[in-house]
Amino acid sequence: MADTATRTMIRTRGRKAQAAFGGRQSGTRHPLVATAMVLPLAALLVVVFGGWEAVVTQASSVGVMLGR
Repeated sequence: MADTATRTMIRTRGRKAQAAFGGRQSGTRHPLVATAMVLPLAALLVVVFGGWEAVVTQASSVGVMLGR
């Protein structure tokens, strides 16, 4: 069997070191933070692609590809 205890200790040490140096913990963002990050990109897409219709069409296509 693999020596998983040693690998777990190494991973745990790495996480502690990352946290000590200000690294970001993995997890989820607050919905308002995610929204604030996406809004400038959405505005840029509206300008570049010529309006809401094009953006909605693109989003719809991506949604269909993802199976939603």
